[in-house]
Amino acid sequence: MARLEAYDKSLDYSYAPGIFPATECLEHAPERCLRLLLSSASEESEGARRLRDRAQALGVRAEIADRALSRISKKDNCFAAMVYEKREGVFDPEAPHVVLHHPSDSGNLGTILRTALGFGLTNIAIIRPAVDSDDPRVTRASMGAAFSLNVRHFDSFEAYRAEFADRQLFPFMLTGAVPLEEAVRRVSGPFSLVLGNEASGLPDEFAQMGVSTRIVHSGRIDSLNLAVAAGIGMHAFASRQKGEWI
Repeated sequence: MARLEAYDKSLDYSYAPGIFPATECLEHAPERCLRLLLSSASEESEGARRLRDRAQALGVRAEIADRALSRISKKDNCFAAMVYEKREGVFDPEAPHVVLHHPSDSGNLGTILRTALGFGLTNIAIIRPAVDSDDPRVTRASMGAAFSLNVRHFDSFEAYRAEFADRQLFPFMLTGAVPLEEAVRRVSGPFSLVLGNEASGLPDEFAQMGVSTRIVHSGRIDSLNLAVAAGIGMHAFASRQKGEWI
């Protein structure tokens, strides 16, 4: 591999900074791992030593790279980072999908990915324009959950629907016609939970697509944080379907 660059979304590789995200990448997507970067202080960390030994056992090159780690993580106490190949996931057409329409915050996206994995929803569609899901900040926020998920990108919601036209849609909207508790009882086949941008939510036309779903909350707030709303919605549908796909 050529000299490592500071992360840019145009690159065909990215970084999983931190011992735990790097370990998740190695354990769940070893075929994508290109190099393990370690700090000169990593010998002080048992986790870093285990990560190095595991990488070497799997044939992944490990090297001391203090300057690269500082450039990647923007921190002085990052002991490790995995360099990995970017790759689009492959969806299970029968399993539930989570569709994120123009998400813009790396922390929110990382939290949603980790929560989705926790509730057994492993097919994540991201509709562009959107925050870069391979940005190291997303990977760190997800604690490496993305390496156990099928994450795919689509240039428009229409492109997603063209490939998965027969799925039941549950768009989450402040003006949704059906409360969440009722929506989960309407599942009748493969379905997709659709969530909008942090600031603008879903466009009005989504209200006519499938079962527009509302999370009921106190009038003392105008809306829920996207990651919180996604977590509530995913938990509700996971609880309803428990035993079938978790």
